[in-house]
Amino acid sequence: MRIIDLFQGISTMFYQDPEIVIFRIILIFVGFLLVYLGNKGTLEPLIMIPMGLGMSAVNAGVLFMDNGQMGNLIIDPLLKTTDDLMKYMQIDFLQPIYTLTFSNGLIACLVFMGIGILCDIGYVLEHPFISMTIALFAELGTVATFPIAKLMGLADGAAAAVSIIGGADGPMVLFASLKLAPKYFVPISIVAYLYLSLTYGGYPYLIKLMIPKELRGKEIKKSDKPVQKITSREKIVFAVIANALLCLLFPVAAPLFLSFFVGIVIREAKISSYVKLIGDNFLYFATFFLGLVLGVLCDASTLLDPTVFKLLILGVLSLTLSGIGGIIGGYVIYFIRKGNFNPTVGIAGVSCVPTTAKVAQKAAMKVNPCASILDYSLGANICGVITTAILTAIYITLLS
Repeated sequence: MRIIDLFQGISTMFYQDPEIVIFRIILIFVGFLLVYLGNKGTLEPLIMIPMGLGMSAVNAGVLFMDNGQMGNLIIDPLLKTTDDLMKYMQIDFLQPIYTLTFSNGLIACLVFMGIGILCDIGYVLEHPFISMTIALFAELGTVATFPIAKLMGLADGAAAAVSIIGGADGPMVLFASLKLAPKYFVPISIVAYLYLSLTYGGYPYLIKLMIPKELRGKEIKKSDKPVQKITSREKIVFAVIANALLCLLFPVAAPLFLSFFVGIVIREAKISSYVKLIGDNFLYFATFFLGLVLGVLCDASTLLDPTVFKLLILGVLSLTLSGIGGIIGGYVIYFIRKGNFNPTVGIAGVSCVPTTAKVAQKAAMKVNPCASILDYSLGANICGVITTAILTAIYITLLS
């Protein structure tokens, strides 16, 4: 036995194809980079730090298995038979998490519950027409990317799943890719979360490009009429009816709608024990394992596929088109209201809650510290979650 065989992470490199070895090494260092950027705050640390650690570990920790093949003791997403599944759930330490929470979409639903807890649906009810109009325009990337993906050679399911990236909603992309393109679930989800972390850095430049300075800093004049505050009871009634109606119309996305509106109703009912359970436990549990499992799924042999490059291009395109569409929606409202609106709100229609709403507010206040557009931005932001879920349901209904 050679000494090098004691260190199987290294010795396996001598038995793999050179391109896989090189890609393994690259992904190890990409994992280091994700941890660094997450720790620095350039990317979302809650996702990127565990993802980076998982990515570097799974590509470093390759060993020889009993069957003579190479693998790892962390996870195997390609198991097919019940016997293999039961066997490796007792061997691979993240296999139970993947099998019981990822492959059935539970992890996405847990995140959606947490998003519901964070969302004040009152912003939507205060400005329903504005919020929904902007959210619909912000689905430009979700709709327009599909035919482009088809022209680039992707199958219907994969084209639809990568198009959902334009909604800037990670759990939605996860849910859609599992239903429509399980073969590309890993790269599509990774591309989505990498790019969603960059929206905070990229969208301000899009705002500057499309909206002149005087409009970015425009204050929205409030009506002289007294505004009646939306009560918790009204929010609950809306959430209950919207949940039932959307589940009735789009039952394939019922788990997402139910999870989202459960969070909203619990928040408004002020059930503090549940709010704490979902907001402090479920959400962070799901976010942590989402990042970690996506990281360990970044195996070199899995990602070494020419289609991944297409997904990278389409992911950027989808998010860019959605941002452009949202800003166009902001301009539409600006003209409808005869200039009494700030089109910067449009970027918040891209439903990365609450990141894009913060981006809009920050862009406005950078020009004019008195420009307060956060209430309109949050309304569009929350509506964006709903419209993206509806489009996801339509894609799944038509293509699955």
